[in-house]
Amino acid sequence: MPYEWEDWALAALIGIESYEVRQVLEAKRRWPRRAISANRVPVLTVWGRTAAGRPLIVAVYHVAELTWRIIGAREMSDAELTEFSRWEETR
Repeated sequence: MPYEWEDWALAALIGIESYEVRQVLEAKRRWPRRAISANRVPVLTVWGRTAAGRPLIVAVYHVAELTWRIIGAREMSDAELTEFSRWEETR
């Protein structure tokens, strides 16, 4: 599945490398979840771990056909990590 970056989103990554975002998006075990952005735009969040095991949430939105645009990424909060870990146990 092709992913594209918004320039501003790539520049806004703080403490997260672009390759880590790709690892989460391409992971075999990832948890896609619908969400609404701060601007009230429907997005898809992808919860997953990097190859090193770092838990991240990546936000993307559908552009066309199979193309998705990456608009942000952040570390999971403690509560989100607990929820994600429970999900991992069932998969």
